[in-house]
Amino acid sequence: MNRAKDWLAQARKDIEAAKDMMADGHYEWACFICQQSGEKALKSVAFAFNSEIWGHNLTTLLRALSDRMDII
Repeated sequence: MNRAKDWLAQARKDIEAAKDMMADGHYEWACFICQQSGEKALKSVAFAFNSEIWGHNLTTLLRALSDRMDII
């Protein structure tokens, strides 16, 4: 099982769902799903580098990643 690939695959599926929500005029749901996708993508990066990050705030997650690796 590759956790990084699993998280990234789900992030991509979330983006597709957000596109559907946008097309149907459900903008608030599209925004929520995009945030979820970003969270999963960042967690995917963490798993790819044998790390783990917790939380839901994208800025906080990105900072936690940057503490572990040179990304910003």
